[in-house]
Amino acid sequence: MPTWIDLVDPKQAELRDALPEHVHETAMEALLAPHEHDDEPRPRIESHGEYVLGILLLPVEVPHEDRLYYQEIDFVATMDVLVTVSKTPPGEKPFDPAPAKEACRPDEETGMYVYHLVDEVAEKYLDVIDALDDEIDELEDRVTDTPPSEIGRRIRGLRHDLLHVRRTLAPTRDAVRKILDDRVELERGVLFPRDVEIAFGSAFDKLLRASEGLDAARDSLAGIRDYLQGKIANDQNEVMKRLTMIASLLLLPTFIVGLYGQNFHHIPELGWAWGYWWAWAWILGTTVAQLAFFRWKRWV
Repeated sequence: MPTWIDLVDPKQAELRDALPEHVHETAMEALLAPHEHDDEPRPRIESHGEYVLGILLLPVEVPHEDRLYYQEIDFVATMDVLVTVSKTPPGEKPFDPAPAKEACRPDEETGMYVYHLVDEVAEKYLDVIDALDDEIDELEDRVTDTPPSEIGRRIRGLRHDLLHVRRTLAPTRDAVRKILDDRVELERGVLFPRDVEIAFGSAFDKLLRASEGLDAARDSLAGIRDYLQGKIANDQNEVMKRLTMIASLLLLPTFIVGLYGQNFHHIPELGWAWGYWWAWAWILGTTVAQLAFFRWKRWV
């Protein structure tokens, strides 16, 4: 029965005691490096001769805070032992491999232990995509009655999250594909026999579904962005239409006032007793006529 050793932010001495012999210093550096970046280092699963090293990153969505962070889970696997190293993100919780460990059976090989770990990561990717889909659906429902600046801010945030998820999902899927193609094995022994490779096909399928869901989410977000741009353009057109009508309403009264305000002595209306009210009649008459015309045209 293989041994699964789970470590959380181990010190160098603790990690050396848990790891098998002949682990390269580069692998030790990768396992001990603190989790400092959102989507670094690049996920991978690779053979180092006598052991297999895996670096996995898992995005975690926090919907009520509109943010996303990453958990890192690294592992070293041999024929007899699986050592996992969970790294705590700043201010967050580390990845908990307990569900994957509970899925393991005593008669299974180390390769199956690795499968359960990777399968749990693949399930979490599907959960993240579902959470992002829910946020996009909520945003789509709010786009008509929420200020464009707020919608634009959420679109930029979700687009940023989708791009970062893609940067980790694609290499994770490629790493699992390497196992299916027999490109990750030990120099002595078979860590991933045929039945384990078949099991990894299920994890690869989940990651593939997550990739397709990510593409669909990106298309939905692009649709919301296009709708928002159209809505902003339509609102601007409405504003311009109102300003144009106001300018049109003021044009004729301005002309009338300018006509009778000329500095000439021989303007017949200036000598009339009702000349002042004559000018007002023209101003009011032309304004009412324009309003009636605009309403007839259904512009107001």
